[in-house]
Amino acid sequence: MTIDPADLLARLIACPSVTPEEAGALDLLQAELEAIGFAVTRLRFEGDGSYPVDNLFATRGQGGRRLLFAGHTDVVPPGDTAHWTSDPFEPRIADGKMFGRGAADMKSGIAAFVAACAAIPPEAGTICLAITNDEEADAINGTEKLVAWMNENGHAFDFAIVGEPSSTETLGDSIKIGRRGSFSGKVTVTGTQGHVAYPHKANNPLPVLAAVATALSSERLDAGTEHFPASNLELTTIDVGNPVSNVIPMSGTLRFNIRYNDIWTPETLADWVRARIDSVDARGTRIDFALAGAPSRAFLSPLGSDVETLSAVIAERNGRPPEYSTGGGTSDARFIAEYGPVVECGLVGPSMHKADEHIALSDLTGLAEIYTAFMRRFFGSAS
Repeated sequence: MTIDPADLLARLIACPSVTPEEAGALDLLQAELEAIGFAVTRLRFEGDGSYPVDNLFATRGQGGRRLLFAGHTDVVPPGDTAHWTSDPFEPRIADGKMFGRGAADMKSGIAAFVAACAAIPPEAGTICLAITNDEEADAINGTEKLVAWMNENGHAFDFAIVGEPSSTETLGDSIKIGRRGSFSGKVTVTGTQGHVAYPHKANNPLPVLAAVATALSSERLDAGTEHFPASNLELTTIDVGNPVSNVIPMSGTLRFNIRYNDIWTPETLADWVRARIDSVDARGTRIDFALAGAPSRAFLSPLGSDVETLSAVIAERNGRPPEYSTGGGTSDARFIAEYGPVVECGLVGPSMHKADEHIALSDLTGLAEIYTAFMRRFFGSAS
């Protein structure tokens, strides 16, 4: 049995699976995977202050090497559909491209991998798929819990591929071997409110808040590592909420985000932030620091023979090996990296999250061919 990745992608786009509504996308994948011999388990996780999420785990084969493919069917909202040429959930083909929400991020990766699985005999080895519908928003009841469930139930893997868009300009020019971590914080400085004409009866928190902002943003965190750029702190907002000019405010807040490399952990970053705050003269005000959401950890996947195999497959197709990248935001690969080596290998993604999101159909076919060639080498002669 063969699977046309373009046909499967079109049907997936037609499922308006905006987080956390799977909108039939997982039902569609279950039917396709069962048709090529996969056993499918549906898992619904909930709690931890977030919405319930449907997830899918599929496995085929027994023994041999174990390959995991991971991805997500959920998509971001389309926004104002007036900016789209056509309905974002009605797949449209024009000029060799397929348009629709989720075309690039990342229903194309899933379609390409399922099509590749259809070309690999079941006896080759063990293939697993971990598909969530909670990557674009909270990411609480999705991949993190799904891979923990896999680990608890004996579904180990030797290597994992996440089908996120990883290419920069052309298919296969880059694969991601790690990701920076993300650490967000909030600092509140509280003084004493008063009339600007009587400053001696008040304690203005804003000079202290400005000093904290300077202390956080003026010192370089590090110079980068072999595979990561330098860690970077950005101030994202400074808020007072004071609509008038004759009142000294009681308090002010600032928020910041740090994208950091593998030198740091959330714990060591928190210590660094506190030390920078402690270097500021509080001038009788109170300075409070708190995390803003759960931080994500930086990770770097081991560069072993499987990464080299994937690189060699891409090099033979493109005439040059892919760049090993750790750029971009966070992804669900950070959860998978806790259990085994993982890379991200997918299409070119500049249009993701935009109006008229699209991919080149030739790239979709090419990605399926890359996955197929890699699996044949990964599993050896049996494939």
